[in-house]
Amino acid sequence: MLITGGAGFIGANFVHHMLAQQPGVRLVVLDALTYAGSRSNLEPVAAREELRFVEGDIRDTAAVTRLMREEDIDTVVHFAAESHVDRSISGPDAFIETNVIGTHSLLKAARQLWLEEKTVPHHRFHHVSTDEVYGSLGPDDPAFAETTPYAPNSPYSASKAGSDFLVRAYHHTYGLGTTLSNCSNNYGPYQFPEKLIPLMIIHAISGKPLPVYGDGLNIRDWLHVEDHCRAIALILARGRAGETYNVGGNSERNNRQVLARLCARIDARFAADATLAARHGAAPAAAGRPTESAIQYVTDRAGHDRRYAIDATRIRAELDFEPAWNFEQGIDATVDWYLDHEAWWSPILRRL
Repeated sequence: MLITGGAGFIGANFVHHMLAQQPGVRLVVLDALTYAGSRSNLEPVAAREELRFVEGDIRDTAAVTRLMREEDIDTVVHFAAESHVDRSISGPDAFIETNVIGTHSLLKAARQLWLEEKTVPHHRFHHVSTDEVYGSLGPDDPAFAETTPYAPNSPYSASKAGSDFLVRAYHHTYGLGTTLSNCSNNYGPYQFPEKLIPLMIIHAISGKPLPVYGDGLNIRDWLHVEDHCRAIALILARGRAGETYNVGGNSERNNRQVLARLCARIDARFAADATLAARHGAAPAAAGRPTESAIQYVTDRAGHDRRYAIDATRIRAELDFEPAWNFEQGIDATVDWYLDHEAWWSPILRRL
């Protein structure tokens, strides 16, 4: 199995999941180690014989083809992507290069090896996408289903829409065995600290303001990354070729609600563990002040989608998938992970 972007947030969690749940699986991670990817994300499993790490660029079709031939790859799980909306607004070129050109490069390699050279008897190309390709919902609109028309509103979501269409085209035109998943907002361990939840945790314990766009009422469906990994494994095992599966967490929350739970957990941890105040003296919680007091509302970002929500009927009906994490449990566990893994995130902050 080739896992692109396997040193990033979701990809690394998927590597951990597969090695834990499917002993004997051979995993090859291909990652360009851009700012959001790090071999430290794979450190707990780096010594496993079943895992090989290769630093490389998915846009290099010749190198990808050589690697897939050398490793006798029959399954690709494609996570590699530029994914931060704010960065796509200020610099869209990288998103087109990685998300569109890079995906096409992988598809070309897979087509050559699997369909033209017939190097393996069975194959699967799974593409990991986002619910943002569907656009924005009003407060009473039905949730995104697999049949919802695409209406991307940012350079990021437009680039992911383009890659989705390429995957679909390679299935329908060439017969490549593809599956595609569109997921809601992920959170959990190893998430790069520019995204909302890890950013707010680290700001809160560092004594920095907690910046919230607009009125803080933008709604997302929050999916714990472990649930996402379980869903992808199910799609690989039992999903129908050519099909799309929406993966959600059944946890619609606005940003104010997210922060309320996050801040409450930080306050509770500081109250229960005096060593946290000693290590993070600048945190409001270290002085007995509520962490929520650091929230500051800032100018909304351009084109900020108001609401996303996932209709997960298909994956539930066909693959018996249900999220194992509820939102409150997931946020509490995520706060705990970041509080307990400063050695992981502090070097990243020094690079930013």
